[in-house]
Amino acid sequence: MTDIRPLASHQVEAVSALARVVWQATYPALISQAQIDAMLADRYAAGSILAQLDDPLHAWWVAHQDQRLVGFAHASRGNTGCKLDKLYVHPDHQRQGIGSALLVTAQNWARTQHARRLWLQVNRGNTQAIAAYQKLGFHIVESRVFDIGSGFVMDDHVMERTL
Repeated sequence: MTDIRPLASHQVEAVSALARVVWQATYPALISQAQIDAMLADRYAAGSILAQLDDPLHAWWVAHQDQRLVGFAHASRGNTGCKLDKLYVHPDHQRQGIGSALLVTAQNWARTQHARRLWLQVNRGNTQAIAAYQKLGFHIVESRVFDIGSGFVMDDHVMERTL
């Protein structure tokens, strides 16, 4: 049984640690270790996550099985809908419906924000994630290279689904 709840401040470090596990299992074949390290430092800094917990334009959730953190998601509200910014599940717990449950939670939140669409970015080489998102109703609307600074880029598909 998967238990999904809003992220609490005392869980931020555990989310950052889980992000590192998932990213090390997923991204070395897609981006450099230097870019992985830079993105983890930027996107999972405790101060940034804690600030988002207090911001009504952001929502974070954690998924537990047997009281063990196995996944998390983050969404934000913008002018053109809501962005599913992060959705990660521990490699040992993938393909068990945890990602789908986190997505449903994010979609429900997006609806409360009166969003008509939920969108995300996914690395073009992450075929497993692309297939999973397509199975969950997302479709590719564009492909772009995003300059994220420090000489790094994200070569992503932008995917969306209507709500």
